[in-house]
Amino acid sequence: MTKPIWIKHAAQLATLTSDRKGPRSKEAMSELGLIEDGSIWMESGLIQAIGTTKELEELYADRMHEAEVFDATGHLVTPGLVDPHTHVVYGGSREREFEMRLEGATYMDIMNAGGGIHATTRMTREASEEELMEQTMRRLDSFLAHGVTTVEGKSGYGMNLETELKQLRVMKKLQEVHPIDLVPTFMGAHAVPKDYKGREDEFVDHLINDMLPIVSEEKLAEFNDVFCEKGVFTPEQSERILKAGKKYGLIPKIHADEIEPYGGAELAAKIGAISAEHLLKASDEGITAMAKSGTIACLLPATALYLREEAAPGRRMVDEGVAVAISTDCNPGSSPTTSMPLVMNLACISMRLTPAEALTAATYNAACAINRQESVGSLEVGKQADVVLWNVENYQELQYLFGVNHVKSVWKNGVQVVNDKVKTDFKSLTGNH
Repeated sequence: MTKPIWIKHAAQLATLTSDRKGPRSKEAMSELGLIEDGSIWMESGLIQAIGTTKELEELYADRMHEAEVFDATGHLVTPGLVDPHTHVVYGGSREREFEMRLEGATYMDIMNAGGGIHATTRMTREASEEELMEQTMRRLDSFLAHGVTTVEGKSGYGMNLETELKQLRVMKKLQEVHPIDLVPTFMGAHAVPKDYKGREDEFVDHLINDMLPIVSEEKLAEFNDVFCEKGVFTPEQSERILKAGKKYGLIPKIHADEIEPYGGAELAAKIGAISAEHLLKASDEGITAMAKSGTIACLLPATALYLREEAAPGRRMVDEGVAVAISTDCNPGSSPTTSMPLVMNLACISMRLTPAEALTAATYNAACAINRQESVGSLEVGKQADVVLWNVENYQELQYLFGVNHVKSVWKNGVQVVNDKVKTDFKSLTGNH
């Protein structure tokens, strides 16, 4: 039986607790539930108590000798970060495209030349499940080292039934062997395969009639995503795909308005999507519709930076009442990073979110974007003991000192999986979910 964990004397404990329910917007995104000289008691994988150090000393006076104690004097403690939008399972690499972009090629230029999504699709089709497991494990290790304890992962680099299922099955297996909680999304509608060029509606039919039923039958995904963009899937095709997924119990998400205004944000609100992603070019009408519908804006500032595009209007979205989450968009072509701390920094620098709003967007709102707010995203009694100890004193410093990984220790389900001295053997932690 493992010892209880007691973290005490945190200079600042950001619990992210609030009286408000559901995704947070406007001023609620600044409510961090801060506790000075904070303390957490973790046991059996869950948070058992939280408060000031004095309060927990009194509460557990007769059990202090049982606990493994971590002194957080001078440090910030937060919930484990949540990344609500990644393409983490894929084969190969696309570093040559980085150079092509610097030489002037656009995202669509590269894609139309057979690169982009199509290149990764080819490499992912060729990779075995074991190869995909090994490559993805390394990425998840890096996420964990950056304080991320829950990750959403999309398929979409198959665009045929065999490879889509392979990606989703790899995610399912990784759930069993890696500490990170990996939340699966089916994204067969990531692009139109080359052999369906000019027959896009036939591919939509194939996806609806042949792929979705098996994904549902094997319980391989919780969400259904589509790339609604000019030259990819139209709003009408996207609506068909998302409605079909809803019939199979898959919650809709949508890649929307990344390259130009295309009605994606409006469709997200209309269809009741849990989140709309990217939104660099979302229209004023789309932003207003999302605020009314409660659809979360999942913004990806690292992708905008990597593509040298202007970031999504995060400040305006928050001010207009849209709940904002942020993500790495970890993928091989437009955001090959696993650093959520950097994404928080960029949310402040390029989208003008405040440090408090950025932390909310990377924890509680991010959890809401993948329907995990009841178990992760804030430090509350009964929730999973997913906790990060940072080498900074407060949340402002975390965002101020940008481009640095300030993680000192990470606990996942009450087990220390990262510390600044010894790297944990993750394989030894199988079964701790």
